[in-house]
Amino acid sequence: MHDELTEVDIRKMQEEIDHRICELRPQLNAEVKSARAFGDLSENYEYKEAKRQRGRNESRIRYLQNMIKTARVVSAETKGDGVGLFDRVTLWLPDDEEEMIVRVVTSLRINADDGLISRKSPLGEAIFGRKIGETVWVEPNPNVRYQVEIRAIEPGEDDESLPISKY
Repeated sequence: MHDELTEVDIRKMQEEIDHRICELRPQLNAEVKSARAFGDLSENYEYKEAKRQRGRNESRIRYLQNMIKTARVVSAETKGDGVGLFDRVTLWLPDDEEEMIVRVVTSLRINADDGLISRKSPLGEAIFGRKIGETVWVEPNPNVRYQVEIRAIEPGEDDESLPISKY
């Protein structure tokens, strides 16, 4: 499966890779070397923790490199008057009788707590490309289904202010 990412996503990931390789890697290697000097490695918490941090850094580097290698680059430009990438969408949930505001983003920038939903999420797929006034069904799983009405669409752009997910 290929993630749909923008040029900004790719650039942000490459910047993080560069930081982790050029700055973090030497620092973590030095911490491992320093902690090793504390003595008995079988009971040396500092050494185990330093190795764990170094491993997490290397894992993140590999993860980001793989994401870049397998990414499908998409444009953030909105076409027409339907819901597009980075648009802020006001939804009406008739079952709950309340409004909800979400922003459709790439899978690398999701944060449900802040209303940032992936275009590939059940809600994102249901509203993507739809227009104001349309009512759509969202089906998160075969046993749950609900309706949402698109009340407003505020065009957005990839302004680089949204950070990439940590993991």
